[in-house]
Amino acid sequence: MRYPLHDNSDRALLQACRQGNEAAWERLVAKYERLVYAIPLNYGLSWDEAADIAQHSFILLLQNLDSLRDDERLGGWLATVARRHSWRVLARRQREQATPDDELATLPNQVDDSQQQQRERQERLEWVMAGLNQLDDRCRQLLLALYFESDQPTYEAVAQQFNMRVGSIGPTRARCLARLKEYLPN
Repeated sequence: MRYPLHDNSDRALLQACRQGNEAAWERLVAKYERLVYAIPLNYGLSWDEAADIAQHSFILLLQNLDSLRDDERLGGWLATVARRHSWRVLARRQREQATPDDELATLPNQVDDSQQQQRERQERLEWVMAGLNQLDDRCRQLLLALYFESDQPTYEAVAQQFNMRVGSIGPTRARCLARLKEYLPN
């Protein structure tokens, strides 16, 4: 069965990819490449390193198309692959920069609290962004406007932007958050 390309859900795109549909693969990459690139860049890696990690992540996806456990959690899976590969690149960089005379090279690898907190905050953001990518456009855009806009718009501005009544924003937001919660890891 061919899946129509107007269906942008992960499940439909993955099924089409499994059937060799190149357009579906291009759509899947386009849908998640910002997420996959953002992870290594947020860890301070270069654009070239981020490109290598993105390539690695999508190759790994291609190799594992038939063995994914849950098609609807693809964003989280890709984020995990990119995050782990970023950690490997950082660890390799740290090993290469360490010299035998370096006292720190003999100590256990410890990350200070601020770096650990930053890493945890970044992981939470990645999980949320992966979950947001699973939502329909209206829910995703509403939640982005309410929680991720730097100027924190008023309900009146949001109502005008989404052509909604002010009184329906709260209940719609609650339904969208409930859907988002379904896509987030426990």
